[in-house]
Amino acid sequence: MKLVGVIGAGAAGLCAARHILATRGMSPVVWEKSLQSGGTWVYTPQRGKDEFDLPIHSSIYENLKTNLPKEVMGFPDFPFPSGEESFLHHSQVLQYLDSYAEHYNLHPHIKYGHFVEEVKPVKQDESYTAWDITVRDLESKKVFTTTCDALLVCNGHYSLPQMPEIKDIDKFHGPKSHSHDYREPSPYKDSKVVVLGASASGLDIALELATVAKEVLISHNHPVPIPSELPPNVRQVRGVVSATENGFVFGDGSSAEADMILYCTGYHFTFPFLTEDCGITVEDRIVKPLYKHLFNTKYPSMAFIGIPFQVCPFPLFDIQVQYVMAVLKGVVSLPPREKMDDAFVSHLHKQRRIGYADKSYHQLTPHGQINYTNELSAQIGIVPPLKSSFGSVNLFTALRLVFSFTLFRKYQYRIESDGSVMVRLDGRKVNTVLSIGWLVVKHTSRLLLHDFFGVIKLTTSFLSKKLKSLFFN
Repeated sequence: MKLVGVIGAGAAGLCAARHILATRGMSPVVWEKSLQSGGTWVYTPQRGKDEFDLPIHSSIYENLKTNLPKEVMGFPDFPFPSGEESFLHHSQVLQYLDSYAEHYNLHPHIKYGHFVEEVKPVKQDESYTAWDITVRDLESKKVFTTTCDALLVCNGHYSLPQMPEIKDIDKFHGPKSHSHDYREPSPYKDSKVVVLGASASGLDIALELATVAKEVLISHNHPVPIPSELPPNVRQVRGVVSATENGFVFGDGSSAEADMILYCTGYHFTFPFLTEDCGITVEDRIVKPLYKHLFNTKYPSMAFIGIPFQVCPFPLFDIQVQYVMAVLKGVVSLPPREKMDDAFVSHLHKQRRIGYADKSYHQLTPHGQINYTNELSAQIGIVPPLKSSFGSVNLFTALRLVFSFTLFRKYQYRIESDGSVMVRLDGRKVNTVLSIGWLVVKHTSRLLLHDFFGVIKLTTSFLSKKLKSLFFN
């Protein structure tokens, strides 16, 4: 019986345990520092440290709802419960994960309140490496070491805030915080707030702040302004470049007074428990060297689940874990280390030639996720789980998010038996092509009037990357 260690009992860790249990001759042991499963989906009003004096893991805020419809979010073998609403409150996602753990009887294999302190390789022979996992029981304070035949790292990557460097930030007198510590908007009442960052979470929090704040400035360096209509007390400015005592200077030379700043600037990949001998480093948001965003090329009995971003995470976890299990069973053979390293470097160079920054190395996007899933599925001999409806729903959602952020969660999706996608709004069927076409035309026209050259530059850059991508394939 092979013992497979799993670090973390969030969605990725639960998925790992589920498939390890289903694999003959393998048994999981899952270490989870919190007292319940769910990982980032476990909301707490606390900030800073938890009851064990460890940093709070979750970045969930009180009113958070998913920015993906449940119709594409679930594990392929365990769909979300049916219901009219497509975009769910975080508590519903946690309930779903609890049901998943109950259904597959995962709780007996999870050691709650156990903090992984150190992971180091134990050489068995030239072709195989085991792992010594040193863990502290947070309640008893006892420390023990378990040797595992393989290890799946499932600790997530939305817990260590990425803080930008801003010139003279120490001069600013107002509060400075990261969205990791944001819970609800009342502390921002009647204030003028700069929200630095305009990805989905930055926009979401900015709109929530707008319900209580005097003014919200969304500061970002996107090539063009976000085309969606925004509340009247929300305006967009360029990225912050420096601070003054009572405000900020932006990238276009303009400035504004502000009472506080909220960083919505993302998170670092972090694996503080890995010793240097593990051979894993993180640089420019690249976890390296990984083969297929998964395997430690130095020691392929270690795999990382869920590194890619801009994806539907639960379906991604599922295919990644199945692929790892196929490798551990010997159904799939990995190439020699040199070839895996060459594949890693080759993909990095390809991304650079196309025009992507290194920090985008692990960015898949839904379309990339389909290709990635199809590739892994073909190698392990299973039917690809992602259907054409997966791409359609993601495309519809992405376009509505960009062009109608204040309304995109009001749409309800349903995937029919023939694979077509039914969309409703306020109980009425929506003609998706017409509704999205009107949104795009309306707001693109407005953008062209506001920033003609910016739109042309963005379009040219997008088409150039697409053409280069086809060429380098």
